[in-house]
Amino acid sequence: MSGGPSGTKRRSVMATAALMATSIGSITSLRAQTTPEAPKNADFFFVQSAKGMTFDKAKNALTLTGVSSVTIFFTDRPERLAGNMKTTRFIPFWNEGKDSFKSNPPNADISIIEGADLRQIIVELQDPVLNGEDLTYTVKILQGNMPARGADVR
Repeated sequence: MSGGPSGTKRRSVMATAALMATSIGSITSLRAQTTPEAPKNADFFFVQSAKGMTFDKAKNALTLTGVSSVTIFFTDRPERLAGNMKTTRFIPFWNEGKDSFKSNPPNADISIIEGADLRQIIVELQDPVLNGEDLTYTVKILQGNMPARGADVR
């Protein structure tokens, strides 16, 4: 399925940056009609893959390097849907809707594997900029310490 959901965004967001599988997932609401009388919301997660990541502490800039041209989306219960969209189409969602990511920035969990250790950093994502195969977010670190580079990130 190509294309993707539209609608208002919700605050809850989970994300993981990963080498070969960098994920930035976010939840968004989509008005799904089960019957004409009973509309229902479905929560969507978005997943983006990249080959690596860098962090510029002075600018609070997290860059996913080699980001995939395809963003995957899926839902959990009650609606079980899955599909994909071009990453270039995902970026405009940031500003859409009355509860957009721009007005209500999502949180993300960045999980980085360093040898046998797992490092997790919780951030708030803001202002995505896609430049070729690099996707940069301004981040506010909420928990943890972000390394300058991630070579094996999940």
